[in-house]
Amino acid sequence: MSAVSPSPSILLTSTKPSNETHKTIIIPFIKKPTIPTIQCEFRSFENNSSSYQNLIADSSNRIHIIFKPPSSSPLTTASSMDLSIKHSKRVCLFYCSEMKDLAERIASASDSIELRGITWRTFEDGFPNLFISNAHGIRGQRVAFLASFSSPGVIFEQLSIIYALPKLFVSSFTLVLPFFPTGTFERMEEEGDVATAFTLARILSNIPISRGGPTSLVIFDIHALQERFYFGDNILPCFESGIPLLLNRLQKLPDSDNIAIAFPDDGAWKRFHKQLQHFPTIVCIKVREGDQRIVRLKEGDPKGRHVVIVDDLVQSGGTLLECQKVLANHGATKISAYVTHGIFPNSTWERFKHDAGGNPENGMTYFWITDSCPRTVKQVENKSPFEILSLAAPIAAALQV
Repeated sequence: MSAVSPSPSILLTSTKPSNETHKTIIIPFIKKPTIPTIQCEFRSFENNSSSYQNLIADSSNRIHIIFKPPSSSPLTTASSMDLSIKHSKRVCLFYCSEMKDLAERIASASDSIELRGITWRTFEDGFPNLFISNAHGIRGQRVAFLASFSSPGVIFEQLSIIYALPKLFVSSFTLVLPFFPTGTFERMEEEGDVATAFTLARILSNIPISRGGPTSLVIFDIHALQERFYFGDNILPCFESGIPLLLNRLQKLPDSDNIAIAFPDDGAWKRFHKQLQHFPTIVCIKVREGDQRIVRLKEGDPKGRHVVIVDDLVQSGGTLLECQKVLANHGATKISAYVTHGIFPNSTWERFKHDAGGNPENGMTYFWITDSCPRTVKQVENKSPFEILSLAAPIAAALQV
């Protein structure tokens, strides 16, 4: 080591054979009243590890090195972040026309999701004329399709795409079908009934296998959990729930400490009570009186509470309205509702009025639905008491599984 004139720092570089580590020492001067102390950093470019030492120069110009344990450095943190980014799974997301808005929200929720296009056309005879853009570009990619089986008329064209995508040499294929439409037709009550839930499950179970294996199927709050057994071995159903979205919304209410959860029947209680067990629970029951089915209070006390009725879906809304009346008659001060799937055929959503306060028997404070049924979303958007809780973030997370 040669003598140097005083300067803000000293740069020492030792050159060794190429098969050994190259080390650079940067030594800034730190003035002290007595013995001068110099701090330097040794970096090994082989493994990016770092260690820090104190160098103390005594009066005889000898340097004593005092070793300290290695500590975390910004380089280590940066490396971890780079590793996390590398492990993020890139997904090419295709979608049907109805689901365009939700697909864009999903892409906005995750930088790992890239939207891809499909040309939806028809021939003169009405049958679909479809084209998958840049089919060569998705080879070896993780691919997903966002579907909406809102009516029988749109199912065939979407199935044509669903059956084609796995055969384009993609590394894996995921079908996102937020609402499983035939879920309420899952059982037979007499000979001759057709369980169309089983029929649709069999159709989806025959989606071609991609290079990565069977198709993954994402469904939110399927009507009956036993329907998972309707699917064959060539598809992997993943059942998600919209209840976490409801929980997050309830936490933001000004009266969040006065919420009670009501289930319109035993089926809804069995379906959701474990996810909502930390709330006071109210259960209603349907009883038959002559030719009518009447909703009555089975257990729980709604008096003085903001009661939220929870179910998986709503069609005509008759059961929810009857449940609302019962809860109001038993002293509920506010009544709201949540369903994952707002079907509302023939605009039956118009039956639900808004209660701005003090009139729970005739209106609801809030009615929350998700965007699993895009046609309904367009009808009720910005109309009280309806609020939309988007499935975009849960779907984006499911595509990373």
